[in-house]
Amino acid sequence: MQRKYEVMYILRPDIAEEEIEKLTASLDATVTKGGGVVLSSEKMGTRKLAYTVRKFNDGLYMLLTLEAGGDLIAELERRLRVTEQVIKFITVRMDEEEKRLAKIRKIRSTRIKQSAVQQAAAVVEPVQVPVAVAEVAIEAPAAEAAASA
Repeated sequence: MQRKYEVMYILRPDIAEEEIEKLTASLDATVTKGGGVVLSSEKMGTRKLAYTVRKFNDGLYMLLTLEAGGDLIAELERRLRVTEQVIKFITVRMDEEEKRLAKIRKIRSTRIKQSAVQQAAAVVEPVQVPVAVAEVAIEAPAAEAAASA
């Protein structure tokens, strides 16, 4: 079963441009040979890492978006694990993430609709004070003035 995945991997910052291209081509070839489809391969640039990884404080971030089966993802992760230039990687299954985001959007849209209906109802219905309460409020100060005199 083909599913959509994002593979983010971090390369050593001192790697040459030719090696980056070679590694990217190798990973793309692995995916296509395994029956998957590479949707995009993006170089995100060098960034500072949150903590030291394999004695590096910076890393070159790469993002690979693909459609593949689980066995192909396992093979891709194995290759990333044994490649010396890769210092960190993570694979995220995007179909589950998109499903979760769609659920959150649906909940938010219903909340927005409900709050809009409540605001419209508040504007349409002005607050009215009952007559009996208004009369008691008017008579109370008069009764207090008579009692103190």
